[in-house]
Amino acid sequence: MLEDMTIQRMDNVGIVVDDLEAAIAFFVELGLELEGEATVEGQWVDRVVGLDGVRSDIAMMRTPDGHGRLELTKFHTPAATTDEPNAPVNTLGMGRIMFAVDDIEDILARLQAHGAELVGEVVQYEDKYRLCYVRGPEGIIVALAEQLS
Repeated sequence: MLEDMTIQRMDNVGIVVDDLEAAIAFFVELGLELEGEATVEGQWVDRVVGLDGVRSDIAMMRTPDGHGRLELTKFHTPAATTDEPNAPVNTLGMGRIMFAVDDIEDILARLQAHGAELVGEVVQYEDKYRLCYVRGPEGIIVALAEQLS
């Protein structure tokens, strides 16, 4: 079966932001590590993303286990666009990123100190999880899950 696999792994998830430093600070507070930053531009970038004159700053964030990565991108040219910066969770497209956490209340308080807002409530699902959705910088929705059993 493994010889029939078409992918090796999920490498990263990309999010376009306007305030790169605020997004980095938010995800560092959540527990991700800044792996590196770079500015990308040139014809190769234009060709890959299908835009002309791209110049963007990228910050690569890594989960503590080293397996997951989040690429935060700030476009200088062409400017980023959006239909609605605080779209509800049922909007088509990438809705949220979920992270497993040890202490949901602690993480929530730390993220709120960075301007994050609770979307709904912290709820308990059976005797298995405590869950919540948090809206961070740029309207990014992050789901937190604390395993109870």
